[in-house]
Amino acid sequence: MSQLFTDRLWGKVEPIWQSYLEHPFVRGLGDGTLDKEKFKHWLKQDYVYLIDYSRLFALGSAKAEDLEMMTLFAKLLHGVLDVEMDLHRNYAADFGITVEELEKTEPSAITTAYTSYMLNVSRRGGVENIAASVLACEWSYNFIGKELAKLPGAFEENFYSSWVQMYSSDEFTELANNSKQLMNKIAAGKPEQELARLEEIVVRTSQFEYMFWDMVEKREEWPVNY
Repeated sequence: MSQLFTDRLWGKVEPIWQSYLEHPFVRGLGDGTLDKEKFKHWLKQDYVYLIDYSRLFALGSAKAEDLEMMTLFAKLLHGVLDVEMDLHRNYAADFGITVEELEKTEPSAITTAYTSYMLNVSRRGGVENIAASVLACEWSYNFIGKELAKLPGAFEENFYSSWVQMYSSDEFTELANNSKQLMNKIAAGKPEQELARLEEIVVRTSQFEYMFWDMVEKREEWPVNY
């Protein structure tokens, strides 16, 4: 039985994703000690990130080569717009932040670099570039959620328990699995040169994910204000 492309990718991204678990922001989510001002920064930055992330799924559906692929992209778009972003809106309400305020958030330098990279490679290529661009985010968040869920007291009542519940849930696991299924479907039969290029996109976006965690931990915006 031939190896799935996502199994090959796992061998590349696992060390990067393991570093997420050691990051103070992620550890703070897991044990409930994360400073709420840092989480508020994540909330707002991730919300505007998800707006551009949603555009990628819409672009994928438009570029889809068949109805099955179009449906997969559409399901993933629904998952982001109506499942993942709803968690953000619920947390925002706890902070007294309106949806309008969320949407008006100025993306930080890292957020801008990350989404610009994904949109750039996705517009330059076909559906394979889009599938590779979106994969790390959902798959790694599901990985983090499941790992944090193993911690003692992970689902005890604290401010971040719903975060862990969301990203470790069966519903979000299905979204992550759909992203993996899409990547494997598209990668099947492609030559090594193209697979290596797609692998590089997944590794780069995984590195951007770490930079994003670092950015929200430090509450960074832009290096020079005006």
